[in-house]
Amino acid sequence: MAGMAGMAGMTGMTGSAGSVGFPQSAGEGGTTEPYAEALLAGVAASMPPIGLEDVPELMSRMDHKYIVTTATMARLAAELGERFLALAIEGRRQFRYTSTYFDTPCLLTYHQHRQDRRRRFKLRTRTYLDGGGRWLELKLSGGRGSTDKHRIPYDSVPGDTLTDEALDFVRDTLLGELHLIAPETLEPVLATDYKRVTLIDRSGTARLTCDTGLMFRDGQGSAPARGDLVLLESKSVDGKALVDKVLRGLGVRPVSVSKYCLAVAALLEQPANRWQPVLRRYLVHRPSPRHLAATRAPGAEPGGLLTAAAERRDRLA
Repeated sequence: MAGMAGMAGMTGMTGSAGSVGFPQSAGEGGTTEPYAEALLAGVAASMPPIGLEDVPELMSRMDHKYIVTTATMARLAAELGERFLALAIEGRRQFRYTSTYFDTPCLLTYHQHRQDRRRRFKLRTRTYLDGGGRWLELKLSGGRGSTDKHRIPYDSVPGDTLTDEALDFVRDTLLGELHLIAPETLEPVLATDYKRVTLIDRSGTARLTCDTGLMFRDGQGSAPARGDLVLLESKSVDGKALVDKVLRGLGVRPVSVSKYCLAVAALLEQPANRWQPVLRRYLVHRPSPRHLAATRAPGAEPGGLLTAAAERRDRLA
């Protein structure tokens, strides 16, 4: 991992690895320059590859999230040494993702997360733009702090649409797993776009996802994350992964964040006191819905997301 040691030395201009909690802002409003994306391309290239068919699914797991500078990311990669492998598919190690999230007209699932309800869920479609198709995913949080993910293939359906089969899947899973009655109405709320590098512990019990270039959009506006930060998610069977230990040693604490909740808070001006520190540090700017222009991010889907966003703004106004 000598190459990673060199990267650690080259990234000093982007922040200190000792940043505790949240990195300091890189100037007024941060930067959209893709420093972190370039660094992660080097990190992934420096590690041995592993094919998708050899990656354990970890559908039930403990998750810890972190927001780190490029300097911290480089030091973390150097500390991991030869313990981790980089997911590689057809020679590619950095992948584009688009997720569309569904909620009720009154944003029930958002407020359940904001209030830290013991039993809660998130519903989304996830599209793997560089291969891998599309899935409908239902993420469940129970009383043990664990996350269970259930999903079905969704290749033939637009990402902002719920079919009758999808609604049956949601109803059956919520009732069977959390003893919850599914909401009568679920509609597309917003989408997220980002690039991801996935690092796999050779033991098969943990993985680390590294996201950069995050963009929130709801059909009427968008909000980009800073390009010099990385959103990490450490996923393991017991919540005690090597990554968590190394980051603690670097002075970095986990943060309680959700892409969906950050996006709702940023775009829809919903109550979000618990996430204000993250919003201030992670986003380049936080737009006001009153001044959002009708924009469309690359890869955005027309139809349901745009219509639902306009109707929701009218209801919440």
